[in-house]
Formats: sequence, structure tokens, C-alpha cells
Amino acid sequence: MGLFNKLKNIISKKEEVKNTETKQELQTYEKGLTKTREEFVSKLSLLGHKYTKVSESYYEELEDLLIMADIGVNTVMKFMDRIRKRVKEENISDIDYLNEVIVDELFIIYVSGESLSVKINEQVGPTIVLMIGVNGVGKTTTIAKLAHKYKNLGKKVMLIAADTFRAGAVPQLEEWATKTGSLFYGEANCDPSSIIYDGLKKALEEKADYVFIDTAGRLQNKVNLMKELEKMNKVIASIIPNAPHETLLVIDATTGQNGIMQAKAFKEITNITGIVLTKLDGTAKGGIVLAIKEEVGIPVKFIGLGEKMEDLQVFDIENYIYGLFKDMVK
Repeated sequence: MGLFNKLKNIISKKEEVKNTETKQELQTYEKGLTKTREEFVSKLSLLGHKYTKVSESYYEELEDLLIMADIGVNTVMKFMDRIRKRVKEENISDIDYLNEVIVDELFIIYVSGESLSVKINEQVGPTIVLMIGVNGVGKTTTIAKLAHKYKNLGKKVMLIAADTFRAGAVPQLEEWATKTGSLFYGEANCDPSSIIYDGLKKALEEKADYVFIDTAGRLQNKVNLMKELEKMNKVIASIIPNAPHETLLVIDATTGQNGIMQAKAFKEITNITGIVLTKLDGTAKGGIVLAIKEEVGIPVKFIGLGEKMEDLQVFDIENYIYGLFKDMVK
């Protein structure tokens, strides 16, 4: 069984890692996915003990378990069809072996299709990253964590506060700029696009490497938000051709399928290059990573696995597999 053996090799390889920095990343994934691992993987193992053979009752419980993990109803339906097909074609009766098939197919969901570039690709001159998302998902904090990450890599970072009309948004981002040692540009109650225009001019003067732009998240009025984002994109491109280089949508993992709906709604009104999934450590529904890939078709580029600055991690499918299945795949 090629893929499952590959997963075993991934787990084995990760557990043999000696590099301190890589070990810390693995520990962050392991700790951050604890709730999902304990809820989903443990129940999957218990299901294997409860049934001695594959039956319709087994399928029903497996389906409920997958839906509870927030993999998404549509994804689960397709997934169950594939499991049933493999059971029939391979004449599978052993539950332990079927667990391998399940892990196998979950892995296929994410790695199938296009090759995903999860890192922010550095540009010649400033790399412009437009941050979008509804209020309350942790967008401003995420920007601070990204600033911290790239400052630690020796980059010159600027934060631009274009969420100009939400009370407290501008001073909040300015405070984070101070804490992370980043440049800042913003002014409350001003036209967001004007702030972006002046901020990017300053970024060019200061020779910033990365510019993270905070934006408003009023999704309840999609027409106005679309017009605002269109204007922002035009202004950005007028200062720096081909920018923004990334448009990252921030989603709160604890909101589950509501987060998926947000992603679909934002996708309708603007081009999104990647998703930042925050608060993944606060939910047992880590399957949302798979649902986003399958239902929205946008790569997850960063995941939040805790409150510390270092807990925002570049998404790594192998680390995710390790954090999720380390107790099951031996």
C-alpha cells in the first residue's frame, strides 16, 4: 500500500529529526493539533475496536465522525464513495487495514491536484501582501505574527492600516508595529485607498522588504466591499506593478463551516492567493484544512497553532499529517 507506507515514512522521518528549529515546528504542530487528534483519530481507532468487519453501520458511524471533524458534508460524501469503492474493489474486510485506507484517502484529498506553493514568494523590491477577512477572525494579530516572522528573517517590514473606520483598528496595528519593530503608516477616518497610496510611497522610500496591508472586513455588504477592494488593488498596482503579490484571507478555524462560507464569499469578490487559518489549536475540527482545499480550492498558506508569535506556522502537509496521525501510524 504505497501511500500509507509513505505516511509511515513521513511519521518516522519526523520523529528522527534532530534539527532544533525543525523539532520546535513539529512540537508546535503536535501540540496545536492535540484536540483534533484526540477527538478524531482516537474515535477512529475506537471505531476499529467496535467493529470486526466492514458493515453499513460502520460506514454510518465513520460518516458522522468525518462530518464532526468539519471536513465538510460535500467532501465527506465524495470521500465515502471512494472508501466504499476501494472496499469493494480490494475486497477489504479487515478494519485495521481499512483505517490505513482512510488515512490514505484523507492524504490524497490534500495532495491531489495542482502543486501548492505555500510560502510567500519574495519579490524584487517590496513584497505587498493584502490581508482580508471579516472582523473578529484574528486578522490584525495575524499581521503582527507575520511581521514578527519576517523581521526574524532579517527583513524590513511595514504595516499599513487601511481598516480606517473601525474603532481602534489603526492604533491597534500601530501598537503591533512598535512591538515587532516594524515601520507603520496609517491614519483613522481617512479613505483607505489614500492611506495605501501614501503608505506604499513611504515603503519604497524606506526600502521595505515586506508590506502587510490591513483592510476592513464588512462582508455583509459585498458590493461595497468589492468596490473598495477593486479600488485598493488599482492603487497598489499604480505604485508597484503586478502588486499585490499575495492576497491572504484570514479565517477562524473555530467557526468551522461558517469559515468555509466566508472563503467562498470572498472568493466571489476578489482574487485570493492563500488562506491563513487561525486558532486551529482551539478546535477539534482540524479537518477544516481538508474542506478548504476540496470545497474552496485555495491553498492554506499559514496556520495558527497557539497564541505565541512563533505559533503561526507556514502550512506544511507533512507536519500536519504528523500532528494528526502520529499516534495512529506506527
